[in-house]
Amino acid sequence: MRKVLLLACAVVCYMQATAQGKADRKDSDRWQQYAKYTMEIDMNVETNRFDGVQKIVYTNNSPDELDQVFYHLYFNAFQPGSMMDVRSRTIGDPDRRVQDRISKLSDDEIGYQKIKSLTMNGKAVEHKTEGTVLEVKLPQPIKPGQTVTFDMKFEGQVPLQIRRTGRDNAEGVRYTMTQWYPKLAEYDYQGWHADEYIGREFYGIWGDFDVKISIDKDYVIGGTGYLQNPLEIGHGYENEGQTVKQKVKNGKLTWHFVAPNVHDFAWAADPDYAHDKLTMKNGMVLHFFHQKGQNEENWAKLMPLAEQAFEYANKHFGQYPYKQFSVIQGGDGGMEYPMSTMITGNRGSLLGVTIHEALHDWYHGVLGNNEALTPWMDEGFTSYASGRIGRHIRNPQPEEPTLETLGTPAGGSYLRIAISDIEEPLSTHSDHYNLNGAYSTAAYGKGAVWMSQLGYVIGEEARDKGLLEYFDTWKFKHPNPNDVLRVFERVSGLELDWYNEYFVYTTKTIDYGVKEVVGENNSTKVTLEKVGLMPMPMDVVVTYKDGTKEVHYMALRMMRGEKPAETNDPRVVHADWPWTNPTYEFSIDKPLSDIVSVEIDPSKRMADVNRDNNKWEATAIENK
Repeated sequence: MRKVLLLACAVVCYMQATAQGKADRKDSDRWQQYAKYTMEIDMNVETNRFDGVQKIVYTNNSPDELDQVFYHLYFNAFQPGSMMDVRSRTIGDPDRRVQDRISKLSDDEIGYQKIKSLTMNGKAVEHKTEGTVLEVKLPQPIKPGQTVTFDMKFEGQVPLQIRRTGRDNAEGVRYTMTQWYPKLAEYDYQGWHADEYIGREFYGIWGDFDVKISIDKDYVIGGTGYLQNPLEIGHGYENEGQTVKQKVKNGKLTWHFVAPNVHDFAWAADPDYAHDKLTMKNGMVLHFFHQKGQNEENWAKLMPLAEQAFEYANKHFGQYPYKQFSVIQGGDGGMEYPMSTMITGNRGSLLGVTIHEALHDWYHGVLGNNEALTPWMDEGFTSYASGRIGRHIRNPQPEEPTLETLGTPAGGSYLRIAISDIEEPLSTHSDHYNLNGAYSTAAYGKGAVWMSQLGYVIGEEARDKGLLEYFDTWKFKHPNPNDVLRVFERVSGLELDWYNEYFVYTTKTIDYGVKEVVGENNSTKVTLEKVGLMPMPMDVVVTYKDGTKEVHYMALRMMRGEKPAETNDPRVVHADWPWTNPTYEFSIDKPLSDIVSVEIDPSKRMADVNRDNNKWEATAIENK
């Protein structure tokens, strides 16, 4: 009887937890649509074509009636005359991997996704393909809270690998299957996001995927999700000691994957893949798929280092919610997908690209901001986090951090573009930057500086606490720039709206200088000037002849508070600096003759575009 009661309790608890999860999708401040994908794919490796059957059970958790839906047909971008093709041939600095290659594809090299049939709840729907988007008119609206079923039959042709996806890449990988299926577009509080595929970023619905892929028996597959039939497949998925009995039908194996609560599903396949795996201390499994005989020494070195990276990320950026991750050779560089990444494998070190792409699974995979609108929240935060991990792995027991050691390498690229005439605001849609270089520097460089510099504004401890709270608060909820800023306001107790207003929505730059240092009897007056248009709080470090240092701190008045002291050096907190005031004066209670230097932000965490005016140093005359 006791066992029955315990079982009943377990069932009730499970049902409550499941119900709570579904309620969260509807009732939270930021509702989420939900899609359950079931797909069966039959791949022909001779023609590079596949037939697909797809069922999507779609729940409208929004407060709106939906009279239409949209699908992404990403493969259609790889056709002459597509928007991606034209954009690449007309932009001032085309991606060297694309350039005019799409325009030269033959009929058997292009990509396509053709819809053979589509129904909603068993009734045929009107649909039209426009480039990389399928426009669907519904026979009746989907009401708030309603669940409907879309059934589709489609055909795809895998394009010659050009950008991210495709077949026969430069390293000989047969299939990099990313953006490969008709994918339902996201509808959120801003409406539909049925963006054409021009070449940038992706945004999708949280959902559960159940995917079966039939392919030639010699091919090995790695990708998103958990393999459900390892003993029917083998190829290294089985555990030691298990007996494999492959289920081959018509020369093919059918691989069955399940991926819970992800917004995309990607896979790669090749007959020459070696498959290695490492089980971490916490039970998570890391899978590695790479071409046999290519760079095998570096692939072997990568495995334990990847484990270190995941351990550090779990501790500092949030607990990874899945039980596995796959690093797969494929694609044209490095690209992130849920529970996996595609990287080129013939490179000196595989560590840097693997860390960066794996960290995307925190920001792209789990937090899932709208990358098309705010790529810096993914690329930038990932660049910042992967930079920290790289430094940790190179020196796992560093000296006690000081202000001088807490900068970010990404700052260099931002500072170069900030003084040019090609920078555009971080708020620019990723597809609409005038130049690829402007996009990359903004999304990766300035986005990383956003997070690194925030440690200067609110203090490293508050910033690091905020990173964990951001992940825990907004995982699986598609955060926006205000959402992340509000987290850091809560942990710091400071008002930070000005930070985004300047650093995200404008290209105004930071430039502060030490304008004058003069002696006044037994004290010294320092005058600072704000040369740039973006205001910032000030850490001014005074160094004395005896080698001691003193920090003079001025918060911005609009911060409504001060950050805590960050070093053991004495700190003097002065009156706040109103952003309207071009200069600021403060006094040091020591004579000028005792002072060696006065420097603004020697930690170099503030993205000051001109550091030449940041430091005053005493001359021989002043030291008499």
